[in-house]
Amino acid sequence: MALILPIRGIQPQYGTGCFFSETATIIGDVILGDHCSIWFNAVVRGDVNSIRIGHHVNIQDGALLHTTYKKSTITMGDNVSVGHHVIVHGATIESYVLLGMGSIIMDHAIIGENAIIAAGAVVLEKTVVEPGSIYGGVPARKIKSVDPEQTRDMIERIAKDYQHYADWYRNGLMDY
Repeated sequence: MALILPIRGIQPQYGTGCFFSETATIIGDVILGDHCSIWFNAVVRGDVNSIRIGHHVNIQDGALLHTTYKKSTITMGDNVSVGHHVIVHGATIESYVLLGMGSIIMDHAIIGENAIIAAGAVVLEKTVVEPGSIYGGVPARKIKSVDPEQTRDMIERIAKDYQHYADWYRNGLMDY
């Protein structure tokens, strides 16, 4: 069972149809929408400031979401995929975003709708990522613009895939 802890009298809240793996950790001032999933060894740590997550969001294995005390919060829209080992620290992630594996998103960065952050990219503090674009590198820079509808379809598909995977665990359908 996931570790879900209150801190400073604030209990995490979550909507319907959520899946939390046995090793997921959710602490403090965290509100998750419906049909979210938090996977193995992922940490959503709302101990020093708030974390607000929309609907159909997947926080994949080893990801870390945290904020800066009294200075930054996390706001995340709907249909966001946070890849394996991603760090989001005090940033705004709009809807229909894919954060590639191992990427780092720093305080006060804003990731626009239908954007993709490439695996391993580092989005520096206060960077504004344009909607409908792909950013990559260290530090992250715009690589190109992408078709917003194509991006939305791909990102929505990944979010739905993670709901499907969560059903496997919820319903004991794992085949070895």
